[in-house]
Amino acid sequence: MSNELSYTIEEVAKLLKVSKLTVYDLVKKGDLPVFRVGRQMRMTASDLNDYIQSQTARPTPPISAAEPTAKPIVISGQDMVLDILSNHIEEHLQQKTLRSYSGSLNSLIAMYNGECDVVSLHMFDGDTGEYNLPFTKKILVGHPHIVIRLLSRRAGFYVQKGNPQKLSSWEDLANGELRLVNREKGSGARILLDEQLRLHHIPPHTIYGYDHEESSHLSVASAVASNSADVGIGIEKAATMVGIDFIPLINECYDLVILKNAQNRALIEYVTKLLCSSSFQAKIEALGNYDISEMGHIVYESH
Repeated sequence: MSNELSYTIEEVAKLLKVSKLTVYDLVKKGDLPVFRVGRQMRMTASDLNDYIQSQTARPTPPISAAEPTAKPIVISGQDMVLDILSNHIEEHLQQKTLRSYSGSLNSLIAMYNGECDVVSLHMFDGDTGEYNLPFTKKILVGHPHIVIRLLSRRAGFYVQKGNPQKLSSWEDLANGELRLVNREKGSGARILLDEQLRLHHIPPHTIYGYDHEESSHLSVASAVASNSADVGIGIEKAATMVGIDFIPLINECYDLVILKNAQNRALIEYVTKLLCSSSFQAKIEALGNYDISEMGHIVYESH
């Protein structure tokens, strides 16, 4: 086995003195070859050196004033609906899109830092019982934005077939014998769990497996399916895909957030029109486990 040095995307960005999004774009275009170790993309030192040499040897063409370079649209979130949305945006706006698979809170912070154009949120605020708006209003201070309802979906417990632990409510997590599989910090499912534990006065350290983290709904559901855990928190869709039982506990709002600026004017106009179209709604409804009754509704718009 080769012991050749390799780099993560973050390390490549630092070496090239560019943003991670630029590196992801080069990977997507095939200019930078990568390989995967689990969920992480890596690049060999020799491939990176070859790329640098090729750019050094090739003269940089002048940028024509008549053909400006369009910045890619970065869409952050994990639901498969976002992949469909991304394809529509590329096709109709003729603008490249990049997908980031970060959780809700991390995506919103990235938007505040100017690293994302569209983020998807499903963050529950226990004090108000609301989804998303308490977070956007606090985090996007000074950043005019629009919040558009994408869909609603049921969230709850992933349990093994037959629900052997007879789980039915958040209070059941106080059972000291349960094995939990958690989501990563910053994800909507993790925020939902932490808020419910706070509201029901259940100390996280009393739950076995609270620190066992997975990075997607599907991986949490798979951990329950493989009997690595008794319960996990997530959306109904992943339970259906894996073939385990699902205990619904809350209807969550899954919204899109887009910054209101001159660059995003056409994007906002197209996305709101697309989400209200019967053809797009029918396509999403056909996936199952999604409520599209409020799709395209403008939830909030700051000025």
